[in-house]
Amino acid sequence: MSAERPPWYLAPLPRLIEDLALRFAVPIALINFIGTAFGFWYYRIQFAATPIVAWPLVPDSPVATLFVGLSLLAYRFDFDADWLHALGFFGALKLGLWTPFVQLVLNGPAGVAPWLYVFLVTSHLAMAVEAFVIHRYATFSIPAVAVAAFWYGLNDLVDYFIPVAGRLHHTWLRAEQVAGGFTHDLPAHDLAAGAAVTLTLLATFLALATRIDELRRGTES
Repeated sequence: MSAERPPWYLAPLPRLIEDLALRFAVPIALINFIGTAFGFWYYRIQFAATPIVAWPLVPDSPVATLFVGLSLLAYRFDFDADWLHALGFFGALKLGLWTPFVQLVLNGPAGVAPWLYVFLVTSHLAMAVEAFVIHRYATFSIPAVAVAAFWYGLNDLVDYFIPVAGRLHHTWLRAEQVAGGFTHDLPAHDLAAGAAVTLTLLATFLALATRIDELRRGTES
């Protein structure tokens, strides 16, 4: 990459933090894989209530941390997989911001152990930070961004708008819980959906803006 720094909104982390994270790419990848395993355990009840055919659509955050971990390993071992880096960037940014929004604004702390509530918020914010490490080595080619935008756009559709296997598949929200189950007729559903779509669009913009900025700086150097 060019020695010139991208604009602050594309690279908000200090260069020292980026360098440190890349130096420890393998340990950070392993932490993400542990988070993936925990996430699948966390979704165990929702899995049990979901037809197997729709399971890949359910665990958004665990799949995102899986993408991030694989992206970091691909970087560390010099494996050319820009599509994977784009998926990692989208997943880390989107779920890293969506989950704290949902927990802090919609769900609140009621009904979950305090340590788990704090963990959910802080661990997902750490994912959002990871997204701005990936920009250092991802090229965000148009095909790679298209893959990530398609996957996370598809998730938005099946999570909030188009039922697959008889139901919507977003993470169960305590804010939607009523006697006898969950309802999608509450404002919380629309707010969660709006946040998800907005963050998918934001990730798409930032990825393409990073690509354009790198091309610009390459031309000027």
